Amino acid sequence: MTAVTTSAELESHEEGRPEGMSMPLLGMVLFIASEVMFFGGLFAAYFNIRADAKGWPPAGLEHLHATLPGIFTVVLVLSSVTMHMGVLAIRRGNTKALARWVAITLFLGLVFLSGQIYDYSTLEFTIRDGVYGSTFYTLTGFHGAHVFGGAVYLFIVLIRTLSGQFSKAHHAAVEGATMYWHFVDAVWIALFFTLYVLK
Repeated sequence: MTAVTTSAELESHEEGRPEGMSMPLLGMVLFIASEVMFFGGLFAAYFNIRADAKGWPPAGLEHLHATLPGIFTVVLVLSSVTMHMGVLAIRRGNTKALARWVAITLFLGLVFLSGQIYDYSTLEFTIRDGVYGSTFYTLTGFHGAHVFGGAVYLFIVLIRTLSGQFSKAHHAAVEGATMYWHFVDAVWIALFFTLYVLK
């Protein structure tokens, strides 16, 4: 029996794109799944500790101020939008637009990291100040490390883009970077509401 080839399949083969998810993207999906479990464990530990505490935050410490972190949350969400614009651009084969959007995303990611460091400098407690300090800095610190890793990834994608290594048919690394950046964005939104908004 001869299989019927659809026009979509013909177009995919003509453009040199393999059907289904590529191995690099599958690897990124599995990596993100493992990171979801990692952060899920951290969130579970935080809520378990908080539920057993007599007061939260402990006596003598004020609730965290959400204004400045809220501003940088908007910056990170905006960076997710710009990264999505980049992947849409390369899907159309527009490498110049991809380079521009990735550069903007990288800049916004660095602004977020700078804001987090500044926020640390204004806090009244450190990681050594009991379970409250250790849980806060562990959650935000690990997320910050993931944002830094994502920034390195974006820098590599930018260099590869400027070197002409991506095209409409071949840009799995850009898709992977976009997936990862959306992930760190989503984690931060959960962290922001957990740490700064939930009273």
